Amino acid sequence: MIPAMRISMLTMRPAAACVALFVTSAISFADDSWVVYKGGPGLGEGKQVVLISGDDEYRSEETMPQLGKILSTRLGFTCTVLFPIDPADGTIKPPFQTNIPGLEALDTADLMVLGLRFRNLPDEQMAHFDKYIQSGKPIVALRTSTHSFNLPEGSTYEKYTWTSKVPGWEGGFGKQVLGETWVAHHGDHGKQATRGIFAPGAEHSPILKGIKNGEIFGPTDVYTVTLPLPGDSKPVLMGEVVAGMNPKDPAATGPKNDPMMPVAWTKTYKGDSGKASRIFTTTMGASQDLENEAFRRMIVNACLWGMGMENQIPEKTDVELVGEYHPTPFRFGGHANGVKPSDLK
Repeated sequence: MIPAMRISMLTMRPAAACVALFVTSAISFADDSWVVYKGGPGLGEGKQVVLISGDDEYRSEETMPQLGKILSTRLGFTCTVLFPIDPADGTIKPPFQTNIPGLEALDTADLMVLGLRFRNLPDEQMAHFDKYIQSGKPIVALRTSTHSFNLPEGSTYEKYTWTSKVPGWEGGFGKQVLGETWVAHHGDHGKQATRGIFAPGAEHSPILKGIKNGEIFGPTDVYTVTLPLPGDSKPVLMGEVVAGMNPKDPAATGPKNDPMMPVAWTKTYKGDSGKASRIFTTTMGASQDLENEAFRRMIVNACLWGMGMENQIPEKTDVELVGEYHPTPFRFGGHANGVKPSDLK
């Protein structure tokens, strides 16, 4: 088994680091700026997943490596994990919004998994993202990915910005591709958690296979979405606003749960290729949410569904955490300083 390290554990002593280096034969490093977890036998053998982190608050730089390890170790996918990198010192720096090296990996990817927020990437990096979006390949998007980009007016890829007013691209990448852009917090941020309730008619969705109604829980709050969701969007999971931060807390009373907001949905997007991409979006997805087994199962099932593998989803997909995982509580400025992708050995 490949040992996992959460990012906040990476200040280990040199002797411990040497032990970690000894047991990483299944991990390769294509470049110091990203990490590749090699796949093997399993449902994902021969398929490439690119997971892209880059948000300031919800610790996607912790979520994506653990999710990549699960997809690689448990299912056999080869996973490339990309990070926001400060070019001055090569460290992972979520507030550094203008650099995610390695996006060329999207050119050969079978699936893109996003954990982005307000990125302003240079054209040469956005070009790989744009090419993927228009290719008709699937996307799984978490939490703040509804507002992935904050690009200046007049820029080449302005249409993708979260406040876009470009005709046909109102609301940008979030609204037009994923189904929603940033609107507001619906639950009380940091005080009211989210319990996942199956959307009406979604009880038999392959994405919810092996999950019980009400079993999905996360300390992040429900986001507001504009109803109805656009196009062929289909809610999979509704977000019950919880009157507290613990799984046993009751539902909040009043209008916050009447009606409930969708917190996960599917849709399609047809790009320049003419092929319809399968899209799964959830407004849950902080690193702490990944501690919930049912949430992990939903995300992994969504990855399989996105790649057209829904008939291969097991009765209960193996989503056991790989090694230790103790995520950092979500907050701005809460990332571990001085961490490089090569430290993730």
